[in-house]
Amino acid sequence: MKKPVIAINTDYRPSVGMNPAFSYLAAGYFDGISRAGGIPIVLPPMDDESLRQILETVDGCVLIGGGDLDPRNDGFMLHPSTRPMDPRREEFDRRLAAEIAERRIPVLAIGAGMQLLNITCGGNLFLHLPEDVPGCLAHRDPQDPYHRHSLIIESDSLVGRVYGEGEIRVTSRHHMAVDEVAPGFRVTARCHDGVIEAIESEMIDWFAVGTQFHPESMAACALDIRFFEEFIEAIERIQQSPMAIPSASMAA
Repeated sequence: MKKPVIAINTDYRPSVGMNPAFSYLAAGYFDGISRAGGIPIVLPPMDDESLRQILETVDGCVLIGGGDLDPRNDGFMLHPSTRPMDPRREEFDRRLAAEIAERRIPVLAIGAGMQLLNITCGGNLFLHLPEDVPGCLAHRDPQDPYHRHSLIIESDSLVGRVYGEGEIRVTSRHHMAVDEVAPGFRVTARCHDGVIEAIESEMIDWFAVGTQFHPESMAACALDIRFFEEFIEAIERIQQSPMAIPSASMAA
């Protein structure tokens, strides 16, 4: 059986002075896919025709984390705490997410990628947790990029299968979060303060998982890396039996 080919979007930095613009990607994303048995393909921002053509050839996609989504693109005010990702990246990412959802391409969405997946499918976001969820735990520490907090997980889910029972701690670096969950998804992990940390598709024709935390992080543990393995294994089952798409909670 051929290895699944997985498209991964990239971050983007515009040109500054004599420094050229460039796309870039943290190694944890493509290393995670490679180690899990997939072939990563890096997607820089591109036009619609090129995007549609490449998506015809891939078996799954990863939506990566990064800067904040600009709430003005969804009809909300720009919060003072917002640090938007570059507009070229966000515009492309939104087109990519829409294509993924329309085509029902298997997807693992991480950090801002999960937030984008939720928005694309009809959900919305908290724009700044300290204000929107008063008294919540710290979900980002400017002095510690590997800040971790614990999770409460649903046992009948991919998250539950990855981590099992017991105290779980994950890498957290966000101030925005899912508020209203998109139709067709369910919450499968929360922080102890109630903030949503994972969502999974309940749709019979789409394998889609989102994690607010970062399994690709340099601080990730062996269990975190299982997310990439579960993702690739689910795609391999789809390749073997295209008519029987496993849900995130049922894939095993």
